[in-house]
Amino acid sequence: MLKRPPPYNNLLENEKPYALFTDGSCRIVGKHQRWKAAVWNPIRQVAEAAEGEGESSQFAEVKAIQLALDIAEREKWPVLYLYTDSWMMRNALWGWLQQWKQSNWQCRGKPIWAAPLWQDIAARLEKLVVKVHHVDAHIPKSRATEEHQNNQQVDQAAKIEVAQVDLDWQRKGESFIAHLAHGTSGHQGRDATYRWACDRGVDLSMDTISQVIHECETCAAIKQATRLKCLW
Repeated sequence: MLKRPPPYNNLLENEKPYALFTDGSCRIVGKHQRWKAAVWNPIRQVAEAAEGEGESSQFAEVKAIQLALDIAEREKWPVLYLYTDSWMMRNALWGWLQQWKQSNWQCRGKPIWAAPLWQDIAARLEKLVVKVHHVDAHIPKSRATEEHQNNQQVDQAAKIEVAQVDLDWQRKGESFIAHLAHGTSGHQGRDATYRWACDRGVDLSMDTISQVIHECETCAAIKQATRLKCLW
């Protein structure tokens, strides 16, 4: 059963032991794409994680939800307060999940992405009260609350450690894909490029997209033409 919880800062002290923060990531390590899912328990100050190869960061985020459910079921929690900075996870749990279930786990006649994982989550939600809250990940440190600090903890727990050579390769590869996404999506803004990538299961950071747009000659030409038009 799904319900809406308050922000973590507004939980009562006897509710906080049942709160978990989740996150997932992926990156290229050598010639392989690795993923990592993590769950952070603020009260115990410990993280649990799972790792694998060949999947996206969105897959890792779903696995993190499963990890949180594992903990709540194993310890027989009366309720699970789930905190995530992924709008995809929040929307999937709050709306899409029920729609997928009613449409026999299909969308436009085709099986939905990661159907077995979502079917497992849906079945488990029928037996456990879960309250899902979206955390804003883009908050300046000066305004960060306890909730945002815990979100940073799970973000760190979900990061994949790599060698410097892999980091360099990752940056070059991500930059190439970001250029492709930006151009193919019609040289739109940062948010539109990010949505285009997410819709196709492509994992891109906002920083990389912003840099690509800043360097885009086509966008610069469009801006220049717009300024000249305004002058006339």
